[in-house]
Amino acid sequence: MPLKSKQPRVAPVSPPYDEETQAALDLLGPPIQLFRVMARRPGLAHGVAGWGRHYFSRRSALTLRQRELVIDRTTALCGADYEWGVHVAHFAEKAELDPAQLASLAHGPPEDPCWVAADRAVLRAVDELYADADISDTTWSALVDAAGEDAAVELTLLAGWYHAISFAVRALRLPLEPGTEPLDAIAGGRR
Repeated sequence: MPLKSKQPRVAPVSPPYDEETQAALDLLGPPIQLFRVMARRPGLAHGVAGWGRHYFSRRSALTLRQRELVIDRTTALCGADYEWGVHVAHFAEKAELDPAQLASLAHGPPEDPCWVAADRAVLRAVDELYADADISDTTWSALVDAAGEDAAVELTLLAGWYHAISFAVRALRLPLEPGTEPLDAIAGGRR
């Protein structure tokens, strides 16, 4: 396998921003590197922002905790240090994820004792989607019992979305944002 460089591959836009780029960044959120790369193509940024606004809004069938379990687990499985670091830094406390749970998200199985049954159902579903691009009937039933049918559907889309985001941040070689840490910083080491 060829060596991979650690150098960023695409320069994010930098201030001063033109009107169209600023409008795209206003929709995406704080001007982190990923959003500034997306803002190079404002039309793309508008599409991404529209999808994201729905799934991070109160209209989502997933709770904040469930969304973060899906996002953190998916980015950990994909080895996406950048996105993992951003989400842990900004949402772990809001989602009430403690250090043992963060370590388990990064490196452990859904059976770890830090999880309640509802959390395990979410994590098993994410793990199966990652491994098999599918969810078994048993896991699907447990997920629906834990979160509801609409949340189960959203989980599949959210996991897929963050799999795609993980592809992007890894392929772009985005360096960590200030104040964030890679997966390796979490107790337990790499998967």
